[in-house]
Amino acid sequence: MKQRTYAKAQAQYTDYTVQEPIELMAFLSSMMPQASRTKIKSLLSKRIVHVDNVITTQYNFLLKPGMKVRISRNKNIHDFHSRLLKIVYEDAYLIVIDKSEGLLSVNTERQKERTAYTILNEYVRRSSRQNHIYIVHRLDRDTSGLMMFAKDEKTQHTLRDNWHQIVFDRRYVAVVNGEMEREQGVVRSWLTDRTLYVSSSSVDDGGKESITHYRVIKRKNGYSLLELNLETGRKNQIRVHMQDLGHPIVGDGRYGYENDSNPLRRLALHAFKLCFYHPVTGEVMRFETPYPSTFKALFNVSST
Repeated sequence: MKQRTYAKAQAQYTDYTVQEPIELMAFLSSMMPQASRTKIKSLLSKRIVHVDNVITTQYNFLLKPGMKVRISRNKNIHDFHSRLLKIVYEDAYLIVIDKSEGLLSVNTERQKERTAYTILNEYVRRSSRQNHIYIVHRLDRDTSGLMMFAKDEKTQHTLRDNWHQIVFDRRYVAVVNGEMEREQGVVRSWLTDRTLYVSSSSVDDGGKESITHYRVIKRKNGYSLLELNLETGRKNQIRVHMQDLGHPIVGDGRYGYENDSNPLRRLALHAFKLCFYHPVTGEVMRFETPYPSTFKALFNVSST
């Protein structure tokens, strides 16, 4: 059964492996000599060309040996445009997005506003009214970055029930108040959801054990730029753990300083890396977005 499902997933694409440095347009032309330049540009504009699992529309993108170029065969893909989120990967089973800060991941009973969930639901239903998006995990409203949704209930259950076995690398970047004393470390505590806030205890008080690894990238002007790796994924975990360290995240009105000047005018937390095994094919999937430009500007960091 798994083999048949895998074959179905693979049939959705045509795959090519890059052998030598070459621009994307030239590579596609060499792989598809029957296709005109206009046809190839059309494939790029329709967002159906992926380079190492990332949708790529730049015709002169420089490919390197070993990269995998994948072209979707799905004829029902629609153009997607939203200032609130970007689709970075899509197949028959899941969608990976880059969410903007300020956008709710999903609806709540009290908040019926536009969310990543409703935007994606509208998108997939353009192809068929039977299509639907299924929730796998969440990001806080004011946290930006990578997250994924399932496109069927079976994939949703596979991801949720086996999350820690499937997702093997999930990282964030954050700007915190103060210059960190240590270069790296681990925060471990037990977190309890009190509805309005999450409380943290250094001993097991019945809450959920939560572990966050951190590494300092740079310190400057009373701030620190951190990379954070989650061993567990609890509600508000990073925000609470940074408060525990005495270095709350810049712009955090709930777990931060009361008089935070907030030079970034947003919560300074971004999910920049998401790596997992595909829940159907078992393929290793790796996604990474640049640090937000405002974060880098504060520290004069030129790259990730």
